[in-house]
Amino acid sequence: MAAQPSISTCENTATPVIDENPHLQSYYLSLESRIGYRLLLGGTRHFGYWDHDTYWPFPISRSLRAMEDKLAQVLALPPGAQVLDAGCGVGHVAIRMANTHGLRITGIDVVDHHITKARRNIARSGLPDGTITVQKMDYHHLESLAPESLDGAYTMETFVHATDPAAVLAGFHRLLRPGSRLALFEYDHEFLHDSPEDMATSMRKINRYAAMPTNDLSHPGVFEQMLRDAGFEDIVVRDFSENIRPMTRLFFVVAIIPYLLIRLLGLERFFINTVAGVESYRGHGRWRFVAITASKPGGPLDLGKT
Repeated sequence: MAAQPSISTCENTATPVIDENPHLQSYYLSLESRIGYRLLLGGTRHFGYWDHDTYWPFPISRSLRAMEDKLAQVLALPPGAQVLDAGCGVGHVAIRMANTHGLRITGIDVVDHHITKARRNIARSGLPDGTITVQKMDYHHLESLAPESLDGAYTMETFVHATDPAAVLAGFHRLLRPGSRLALFEYDHEFLHDSPEDMATSMRKINRYAAMPTNDLSHPGVFEQMLRDAGFEDIVVRDFSENIRPMTRLFFVVAIIPYLLIRLLGLERFFINTVAGVESYRGHGRWRFVAITASKPGGPLDLGKT
């Protein structure tokens, strides 16, 4: 498969449509998110991966890069493949995918300070110009990108923010070449059906104030059905819940004392990451961290399976 210089765009050069999503913007602009992600994860916005459980999860950066390597592994695309990072954040995943795995990445995001930081991080990475590009674009509205211009696409804990997940998957399907790959690293759960009421209430607050409406829907099997409805095949679900356990435990230890005060004062909406840090550990066994892969039918690409 020949390397592509960038994702092709349609002749329509109108500014991409960005849906208004005040909850999402508020979440990522909050001081808790900006400072917390920076202090705990160096600005990265996803879980780390450990081969074995440990009570000493450090250095955290090693686990973050390991999760990104898992993403590359399950995408199973050759060097030079053109891939969409849908919700690229500050660019750390894209940089790893390009620098270590030889992929060419187009990152999109709707948060302005993410885009600014991503471009700065990419410039500092030493990668050749054009290996990664970043633009402001909403993954609900990919019409300005040409059909069948991608070899792969992925989300890393960003699909949960979708307000219309079916439309997002339809957009991915349109952009992918036949035989190309999609990976969703996301969560599914049974919180709202089989949990103590306080835990279910906390999950509803997390989904609302962290702007994760798709997480309200993501019971086991839902993502697979959505992918089938969008026209994907070869759907595989990998459960990495135990592999993120060291991080959920760390978040619990860091957050439990502030969490108790926050609940006492009724301030959950202002410190929703703290709430999530405690409830994700308390709810172990009621939710999963899953890596879901799928393919667009009809292509000649022999991408292999892992």
